Amino acid sequence: MTTPFDDDPSNRGPGPFAGLRASFLTGLVVILPVALTIWLVWTLMGWVDSVVLPLIPYKFNPEQYIGIPLRGLGLIIFLIFTVMVGWVAKGLIGKSLIRFAESLVDRMPVVRSVYSGVKQIAETVFAQSERSFEKACLIQYPRKDIWAIAFISTTAKGEITEKAETGSEMLSVFLPTTPNPTSGFLLFLPREDVIELDMSVEDAAKLVISAGLVYPDQLPDPDSLPVKRGLTRRRARKKVS
Repeated sequence: MTTPFDDDPSNRGPGPFAGLRASFLTGLVVILPVALTIWLVWTLMGWVDSVVLPLIPYKFNPEQYIGIPLRGLGLIIFLIFTVMVGWVAKGLIGKSLIRFAESLVDRMPVVRSVYSGVKQIAETVFAQSERSFEKACLIQYPRKDIWAIAFISTTAKGEITEKAETGSEMLSVFLPTTPNPTSGFLLFLPREDVIELDMSVEDAAKLVISAGLVYPDQLPDPDSLPVKRGLTRRRARKKVS
């Protein structure tokens, strides 16, 4: 039961633990990314060690001379071995050996399919690292008036453009999922249905990973905006402001 002299609960200030709660949440924001990064690196090193170290002959294993297990030793050996294989593969002898090995793999029905698929993925991700997404863009997905951030891969070519009844140039667009941008959908859209963004690909990726919580720090300089679709710099400056 309350009386007219009781304080209104809505006018009360924060409780004595409000500051501690805010400090605790701030500490979690600082600690969690660092802790998760360290844990992932530590786990990855342990997984590589468990795969690589059993393949090394016992007499060549440095741990038998030191007496203690060294975390990351297998990762270092794997990196050195990979660099040596890449160096040999660039030479004439290495290229000849690779062609000979691939000719043998091509004669194996099941292995051939698996090898060609894995090789294509590896070349796309690693060997062609200089190629990346051209621009971030907006598209309407999964229906009209619902907008999603995507990345322009390249201009569609070959059979895709020949059999798609659009009547205009088509773009291959990668639509990532949130918060894991490594998975997503490959879409082919007419150029007029793709709206290019001025934000960088990195900023757009941050926006996708954070589920819309992290936006670009600042808008681009109006004088640096390219002229697109008849948009003058005066209109671009008005648009940014």
